Amino acid sequence: MTLLKIENLKVYYPVRGGFFRRVIDHVKAVDDISFELQPGETYGLVGESGCGKTTTGRTIIGLNRPTAGKITFNDVELTKITRRDFYKYRKDIQMIFQDPYSSLNPRKRVIDIIAEPIRNFERLSPKEERMKIMEVLEKVGLSPESIYKYPHEFSGGQRQRIGIARALTLNPKLIIADEPVSALDVSVQAQVLNFMKDIQKEFNLTYLFISHDLGIIRHMCDRIGIMYRGRLVEEGTKEEIFENPQHIYTKRLLSSIPQMNPEERLKHMAFRKEVNQEFKNNYDKYFDAEGKIFDLKPISETHSVALP
Repeated sequence: MTLLKIENLKVYYPVRGGFFRRVIDHVKAVDDISFELQPGETYGLVGESGCGKTTTGRTIIGLNRPTAGKITFNDVELTKITRRDFYKYRKDIQMIFQDPYSSLNPRKRVIDIIAEPIRNFERLSPKEERMKIMEVLEKVGLSPESIYKYPHEFSGGQRQRIGIARALTLNPKLIIADEPVSALDVSVQAQVLNFMKDIQKEFNLTYLFISHDLGIIRHMCDRIGIMYRGRLVEEGTKEEIFENPQHIYTKRLLSSIPQMNPEERLKHMAFRKEVNQEFKNNYDKYFDAEGKIFDLKPISETHSVALP
């Protein structure tokens, strides 16, 4: 059974001008995208900054209002229910934000930060609440004594673990991870990513993993959607995207990955030149006369590409 289904999602922001501040145009942050998440899988949403990845995640969790389209979670269409009814589903959909420091209240201790979702959705005694918080902190690799500290007393990796602990307290079914390790050191990134994989197995979590880093996406995700200018240009399994890319934008993303192996650098440089040449010669194959991206079309059971 599909856990999350996005159908023709659009998020437009009005551009106003003139004396009466009329709407003269729209910024199309998300422009007609569709994808599905199955229980227990990790779906990667990848693309350059400003392509609409974060807006998509924030719309799913209810922080942004969709202009059009459907968001169906566990067979319930979230776009049709009221804010009061949506409150019941917030427990099952949690989000890990990009900047671990700005997403934690600096005036609150860790015990109060992690307890906030518990106090919103559950009725526990102070003793039960403290025990649950200490149990979750232990799961994310922080000592029980940490509960009385403030966010500034932790490193970046530890703060991100606090954010993950807060997302885990309600045993959600879906976690939207928005660039969860982009603000961390490389060594800490690996630690947090491996930890997220471990808790996914333990809690049977489903991840929507938002990132611009293809190396991280390859390590974490089962299926991948490539976003560009608010639309999906390609979707497929990890193997299909990395071994058999079809859209020129996907190829350009892959060609921009630094090659660490000296023996492969000449081959990678040749691939980059080939991609740049294809982009110049065959632009109209991937974009229409107005520069708009075509709709996705299936080329296999699991692989779709935006082609005319």
